[in-house]
Amino acid sequence: MTERQAVIRDNFLSVCENIAEAERRRGEGVKVSLLGATKTVPAEEIVFAADELGLRLAGENRVQEFSEKYDAVSSHLDGYHFIGHLQTNKVRGIVGRCPLIHSASSMRLISEIDRVAKKCGIVQDVLLEVNCAREEAKSGFFPEQVAEAVAAAEAFGSVNVRGIMTMGPAGVEKSVLRKYFRETYSIFIDNFEKKPHNIREYILSMGMSDSYELAIEEGATLVRVGSAVFGRRQYP
Repeated sequence: MTERQAVIRDNFLSVCENIAEAERRRGEGVKVSLLGATKTVPAEEIVFAADELGLRLAGENRVQEFSEKYDAVSSHLDGYHFIGHLQTNKVRGIVGRCPLIHSASSMRLISEIDRVAKKCGIVQDVLLEVNCAREEAKSGFFPEQVAEAVAAAEAFGSVNVRGIMTMGPAGVEKSVLRKYFRETYSIFIDNFEKKPHNIREYILSMGMSDSYELAIEEGATLVRVGSAVFGRRQYP
C-alpha cells in the first residue's frame, strides 16, 4: 500500500465512523449512503477506494472528467453519478452512462435530459436541485417552486425524479446551515415520503465534507464527501 493509499484508507474509515455516529444520533434505524466526490481525483485512487475500501458510489462535477474516467472506474462502482452543474449542451455526454444526475436545476435542463433519454430509449433518473437559500447567483429551484417542478418533471416520459439535492449556502454558521437542511428535509417529506412508491427509494442528497454529519442529523439519505476522503483537490 502506498503512502497516498494509506491516507485515503484512514480518511475513509474516519468518515464511515462519523457517518455511523451521526446515524445513531439521528435514530430511526436510518442508513445513509456515502458518495465519494471525486473531482480531480485520479481514476486509480477511485478504483482503490472501491475495490479495497468498499466505496460504492462516486460522483463527478465536470462532464469531461466524467467521460475521461468512465471506462476505468464505472465497472468498479455500484453507481458513477454526475453531481455538478450540468449545461444543456453537455447532456448527451451524461445521459445513458450515468445512473443518477444530482443537479437537475431547471425545467429547460430537464426537458433536454428527457429529449436525449428518449433518443437513447431509456428513462434517466434525476434529483431536482433545490436552492434552499434562494441565492440568485446559484442554480436550482426555490423551495416554493419544488412541488410544481416535481409535477412538471414527472409529466416527461423519459425522466424519473428520484428525490432532491441541495448544496446549502457557503460560509455560514452551522446553525444557519442546519436551518436550511431542516427546511429541505421538510420539502423532501412533503413531495416524496408522503407519496410512498413500491419500487422507488427516494433520495435526499445534501451535505459535503464540512457538513455531512449535520446533514445526516437533519434527514439526508445520501452525502457527497470529497476532500474528507481523498484530501484537498489537486489541480493540474
